[in-house]
Amino acid sequence: MSFTTGSPKDTWQPVMTANTTIASYWLNWRFFLCAIWVLILMTIALILIWKNEHRCGVERDSGGNRQEAEAPFYDDETWRPCLEGIHPAWLLVFRVFAFFALSVLLIISVFVDGGSIFYFYTQWTFTSVTIYFGLGSLLSIRGCYQYHKRAGDKRVDNVEADPEQGTRVSPSVGQSFNTSMAMKSSNSHERLDVRQPAGKLAFIFQIIFQMNAGAVVLTDCVFWFILVPFLAIKDYHLTSLVIGIHSLNAVFLLGDTALNSLRFPWFRIAYFLTWTIVYVLFQWIVHATFRLWWPYPFLDLSSPYAPLWYFSVAVMHIPCYCVFAFIVKLKRTVFSRWFPDSYQSLR
Repeated sequence: MSFTTGSPKDTWQPVMTANTTIASYWLNWRFFLCAIWVLILMTIALILIWKNEHRCGVERDSGGNRQEAEAPFYDDETWRPCLEGIHPAWLLVFRVFAFFALSVLLIISVFVDGGSIFYFYTQWTFTSVTIYFGLGSLLSIRGCYQYHKRAGDKRVDNVEADPEQGTRVSPSVGQSFNTSMAMKSSNSHERLDVRQPAGKLAFIFQIIFQMNAGAVVLTDCVFWFILVPFLAIKDYHLTSLVIGIHSLNAVFLLGDTALNSLRFPWFRIAYFLTWTIVYVLFQWIVHATFRLWWPYPFLDLSSPYAPLWYFSVAVMHIPCYCVFAFIVKLKRTVFSRWFPDSYQSLR
């Protein structure tokens, strides 16, 4: 099997159906019904984002007088591993490796097939996952610096230098002769341990994580369980490059999920829906302008079953998102039981 390309018959050439640039292709009941599905989903997504993100913003402004379940999103959740015994550098190394591997695979894909690969939803998602690991690497680098600085400050607070006898540990708080110094040290510890609320970059990172979670499950499931059996009928043979693109994204994202401390609120399925809707609108605009083949057969509006296909794909978003949410829930349950003293992610 060739790493990049096979024989000419290995390449799937979609069949050109109706002319998508004429008005009759769009001005019919099939398109209007599909447009209604898209409009309903977009409305639901916007309502979820507005209500829940607005509430999160109010909670962030109101201070720390909330229970843990309603606590704001903290900055260190973007780079801190879920187990206290794991140094943040390990998460950094994993993210850098994943970013490098995905970037190389993406560059090879562009070199082999050209910029036309971004015609596919899979490549949109693959690129988004690559961006996620790139941004995650930057946040982890900053986090490791903060972690190292905090550890150094704590050592300075607990140890004071003696020019004649070397270093010695400062007297404890219970020793009355240096009570004021102990209180000052305690206050310093409190300042160091205060968790900073997440900034805009951290929130973008969290959103990309949850958006990619659903999109990766959707793309890989559609490819392996729908497209591959369909394409096999046309003598389509998978290459190593295609297999890697439709598997490594999930492998690396699941690995990061096992290590990170990121939350997984349900309402952010709205961003997953929005991601797919943007892709569909992109395809509609392109096909209304140019006569092209559809990258996925179920997007073709000339079929009388098009509304049913669009509705089915829309419904698929729910189980795809639920699968990843279940994985995150399973991770929290297992880790909190196996490592009760070390697990530090939000329950």
